[in-house]
Amino acid sequence: MSAERAAAGYTSLRYEVAEAIATITLDRPDALNALTVSLKTELLAAFRDVARDRSIRAVVLTGAGRAFCAGQDLKERLEPDAAPLAVELRERYNPIVAAMRGLDQPIVGAINGVAAGAGAALSFACDVRLAAEGASFVLAFGRIGLVPDSGSTWFLPRLVGPAKAAELALLGEPLTAADAERFGLVARVVARDDLAAEARATAVRLAGLAPIAVAQTKRALERSWSVGLDAALEDEAFRQGIAGATADHAEGIAAFLEKRPPRFRGE
Repeated sequence: MSAERAAAGYTSLRYEVAEAIATITLDRPDALNALTVSLKTELLAAFRDVARDRSIRAVVLTGAGRAFCAGQDLKERLEPDAAPLAVELRERYNPIVAAMRGLDQPIVGAINGVAAGAGAALSFACDVRLAAEGASFVLAFGRIGLVPDSGSTWFLPRLVGPAKAAELALLGEPLTAADAERFGLVARVVARDDLAAEARATAVRLAGLAPIAVAQTKRALERSWSVGLDAALEDEAFRQGIAGATADHAEGIAAFLEKRPPRFRGE
């Protein structure tokens, strides 16, 4: 893989790959990266590009300018040919969330500003979230007579607990970055100017791990939300069998005994 490359064909986002890390930047800063049909189409294509590229070991998702993503572009909803909301969710939003959660590669969400509505849901779908000071999360669906969507009602109770999730979903009050850290929604809060570097450093650490073990860990964490302890124990045993049979596991042991950094190959 070349050290750095940018994918052509994207107009509403930037897709760049450098040293095994894909950085996807929502790039409509004048509109707070609000989601249009074009941006949603490109975002799904970007995650599918990641899924097909086994040289990519980790992903950073962020926004250009002062917002992460303001959610749906409401001006577009006023257009006469706008799809019914249920269709829009099933055909555009839900596939993006499914693609994010289906990735073997971990996603680092670099929340650089407000993450609102479906934009908040995109942040919830990341594996690790870092927030800049001054960033916030808000589910303001109720203010326009709608229901939280794009996985919000599934992710949020699991991330912050049912009581806080109900308050955020029903009242639509913003959650500051500091409170998001306190409730466990983000791993940590960093200075705005340091966010990009911190997100990349986290992605570099993830990219240095054994890819098969990382993918199996993602699956185990996901499944643990919906099964009991006995099933989780069996699932761990199954996935450990997969990871334990890899060349990367053998390399990890050899590196430990030889007191050197491991060189994982995804095999």
